[in-house]
This record gives sequence, structure tokens and C-alpha cells, in this order.
Amino acid sequence: MRLSRYFLPVLRETPADAQIASHRLMLRAGMIQQASAGIYSWMPLGLRVLKRLEQIVHEEQMAAGHIPLLMPTLQPASLWQESGRYDDYGQEMLRITDRQERRLVYGPTNEELITDIFRRHVNSYRDLPLTLYHIQWKFRDEIRPRFGIMRGREFLMKDGYNFDVDKDSALHAYNRHMVSYLNTYEKMGLKAIPMRASAGPIGGTHSHEFLVLAETGESEVYFDNDILELTESDHKVDFDNPQECAEVVKRWTTPYARTDETHDPVEFKSQISHSSRRQSRGIEVGQIFYFGTKYSEPMNAFVTNADGDRVPVHMGSHGIGVSRLVGAIIEANHDDRGIIWPEPVAPFLVGIINLAPKDKKTNDVCDDLSRRLSAFGKEPLYDDTHDRAGSKFATMDLIGIPWRLTVGPRGLIKGEIEMSHRRGGQTIICSPDEAINRLCRGNGRRE
Repeated sequence: MRLSRYFLPVLRETPADAQIASHRLMLRAGMIQQASAGIYSWMPLGLRVLKRLEQIVHEEQMAAGHIPLLMPTLQPASLWQESGRYDDYGQEMLRITDRQERRLVYGPTNEELITDIFRRHVNSYRDLPLTLYHIQWKFRDEIRPRFGIMRGREFLMKDGYNFDVDKDSALHAYNRHMVSYLNTYEKMGLKAIPMRASAGPIGGTHSHEFLVLAETGESEVYFDNDILELTESDHKVDFDNPQECAEVVKRWTTPYARTDETHDPVEFKSQISHSSRRQSRGIEVGQIFYFGTKYSEPMNAFVTNADGDRVPVHMGSHGIGVSRLVGAIIEANHDDRGIIWPEPVAPFLVGIINLAPKDKKTNDVCDDLSRRLSAFGKEPLYDDTHDRAGSKFATMDLIGIPWRLTVGPRGLIKGEIEMSHRRGGQTIICSPDEAINRLCRGNGRRE
């Protein structure tokens, strides 16, 4: 993508009303623009990141055996009245009346609608287990929207719902989702810690939030430092095997990790040595719930079990804040020059800077680098503009492209270009061929 043909409305000045790093940097990098309080347009650069995150979520959900569908943003109020949540949910839920005087809600979540879909089509335990999910825009009318997309009113969310014949099966689904989420966040280059949490208005007896540690997090969190050493990258789990999933969950939930809502100071001090106790702040990027028959009983979502009895299905729900993840990743990955994207979610893996766009040889080398990278599926952002070199470097640093190739006439006399790594700060001088080999067959390869 040539920058001269791209829409990248970067700002040189920091917006006065942006209070946290992710909000400031997303505005400055031209990723978002506010439409109204808590509602944003996603500009081309921001949309590329959002789509990368969405794709990782889809891949990991389907790897766990979950089935995608798409439910509408507007839902009939009658379903919420049936479950008993229409009045209970509060003013965060936007209630609407259409021209036929039918009452609708702009969905903040989808437990009622998915239960209605299930009860219309599933009658037997033989059709279970079943997990359905979608990625859809949600609306919650925050009383004080702030921090950009981190606490907006409109947001993109993956929400999934499992249906099982009994509690044991549903708890396996709960564990399966925890493993799936751990894999998802690791693929994004994030350390997200599952912490015991309150179920809130969703309800139920089991709930864990996934939190990314950041100074600007809205939650106070308490945890055993040992949990930071855990990883799932070396483990392959059979999602159909309850024991394997339970072992992963045990490994991650045995170390103390709680949000402020569930924190027990006595247990915290008695279980963990002083040197391992940690108190920090965290950003919630996902949550999983088991709530049993909370929705299936009042909404008559029953199946026939193996004994021929009609029983309410056991359910759980599982959410990932896809748009919120963009902000969380930036909060955990930035410096005083701008964003530092983890490679799997970067809008572009490589930035090419042409230091002399009027020089034919420099243009030819830049064009060749761009073509070859694109042929490997690594479309670069090619700065072919006539801006000053300092401005070009500042833009690349601001938007956080992981790798930068700088091409100029002086280096090309020796057949060399400059290759720089945004995160580590390392710079090497190499040939164009060596840069292609490193980016497409070695270091810098986007998996």
C-alpha cells in the first residue's frame, strides 16, 4: 500500500481530551475518529487491526469446535421480558420503539436471543453439546463514556453460548472456553490472566475475567507472580477431552489471581509468600460464565435426555471485547514515540521509507521490495511521499509498524538498505535480498 494513496490522517498534536495512552495514540495515529460521545468511526488503519484480531478470534473459536453465526443488533423486547431481565438490566440498555409500536432493545448481550434460536431447533440430548458464537456490534449506554474505545458505548464483541445436557458437560464447556481464550490471547502477543470474578448481571456460579496488566487498567488486581511464567504455546489440547482441558484450567487457576471484587486479603497473604505477592491494575478483555438453567428454565429451552425426561439445558456465555482489545494492546505496548504492535496484530508488518522519491534507482528498489513482500502475503506500507525524512520516521514510529526498511541513494551505492525493529530498536545494514529473507523466511515472519 502506497502511503500517497492511503488515508492516514495522523495528528502531530496530542488531543487535549484524551486521558490515557491508547486513546491519545489511536487518535494521533489516525485509527479512530469520534462520531459522538463513546461512539467512534474506525479509520482504515484501525480497521486493519480490528480485522486481524477478529480473524484470530474466529480461528481459535473454530479450533475449539465452536460454530459461528450472526445475530442482529436489535432484539425484540419480549425475549428480555420473558427472561426477566428487561427491567433488571438498567439504563445501560437502549430501549427503542419502532413505527409499529413494537418494543426493541439494542443488544448489550445475546443470552435471550440465542436461547430462542436454540429452543426452536434443538429438542434432544443427541444434538448436544452445542456452542454457537458470533462477532457483532453491541451498545451499552455508559453514563460517562471515556478513555476512547476502552469505555465506549458502541463496541465490537465476540460472544459465545454453550448448551449442554447437564452441569458436568457445561463445566467442560467452561474449561474448553478458558483454554481457547488463553490460546487466543497468546496468538495476539498478549499475556491475559484469568482471574476469579463476579458474574454481575449475566448471573451464574462460575466466572473468570481475563485481564491484561496495565497502569491505566480500571480494575485493581491481586495475583501470585508465578502465573506470569505460565504459557500455552507449547501445549496441544484435545478440546473434546475433559481431563486435558481441566488440567490446563487447574494450572492457570491454582495460583492466586483475583479482581478487587473477589479478592480475599487473608487468603492472599496466607497462600502466597511475600516475595510473590503482586498488586497491579488490569484491563478486562474477556469473561466467561457458567449460569446453569438461569435462562433455559424461564424461556422453556428443554431437551429430552437419555432417560426420556424433559430437562432444561445448562448454559454458559463467553465474551471477548474485540474492539477493546485494540486499546488494551496499545496500553501494554507503547513508548514515548508511539505504538509498538505485536507482529500478529500489526496493521502492516513492514514499513518501507523512500528517502529520495525523485531518484529512479531508489524508486526501483522500493517498488521491488514492495512487490516481493506482497507476493509473500506481507503487504507493506510504502511511504513514497515527498515529506521530510524525520517526518516519515516519526509517522512509522507513531503507528507502530514492527519492521522498517529505509532505502536511500547513499546506501544503494553499496547495495545496502537499513532494516530496523520497532520493539527492540535494533538496526542492521543489509542487502534488499537479505531483508526479504529475514522478513519472509526468518525473523519478522507473521505466523
